[in-house]
Amino acid sequence: MLADIESLAPVVDDPGLRMRQAIAEVVTRSKREIPHYYLERDIPLARAQDWCSAFNQGKPAEQLVLVNALVYCALARALAEFPQFNGFYREGGYLSEPRVHLGNVISLRQGGMVVAAIHDAPLLGATAMMASLRDQVTRAREGGLRSSEIQDATVTVSNLGERGSDRIQGVIFPPQVTLLGIGRVRSAPWVQEQKIVPMTLASFSLAADHRVSDGHDGARLLNRIDKLLQQPEALE
Repeated sequence: MLADIESLAPVVDDPGLRMRQAIAEVVTRSKREIPHYYLERDIPLARAQDWCSAFNQGKPAEQLVLVNALVYCALARALAEFPQFNGFYREGGYLSEPRVHLGNVISLRQGGMVVAAIHDAPLLGATAMMASLRDQVTRAREGGLRSSEIQDATVTVSNLGERGSDRIQGVIFPPQVTLLGIGRVRSAPWVQEQKIVPMTLASFSLAADHRVSDGHDGARLLNRIDKLLQQPEALE
């Protein structure tokens, strides 16, 4: 991914500007070539938060597991069940990838971003996923990512909720066919047993390639992510 972006960058002196121009080239190509469709779903995260609170009792800060780790585990395991969202569209055809390498979008301090692949993400429990997320953010911002991490992502996840955005409408990074967005974890009114109650939730969005899947498939994927997050103990 980063190699593709850098190869498109014009020759300028400012590395941050070069990165942004290259990203713009990739996004322009994506919107021109890929027939995007979009879906959104609000998913309750109260059970995930409760599990994290119980799991983190008495642990030092460096061992805490955040809700984001459970979310990434759920995304990866759901994608493993829906191969039409995990792979590449090249030369007029789609090739599903048997392994899910979850591409985590990381913002860089100097501007721009990088997508770091979490290899074989469905095999990771919440603790291992949290450790991987922490490690990759640190190394990405220090310029220490491995080439395989930069090149291997089979699907991309954009978690702009960490920056305060309620919802994300993403743009697919070709030749991938899916981008999943995670909005801000927030409290919102929720109807439960015919009563309006406060609920902790986040908005999950799906941008997918209509050449490979359709809205029915996408709705099933988001539904599976929801079900997995209602059983957080099974994600460890």
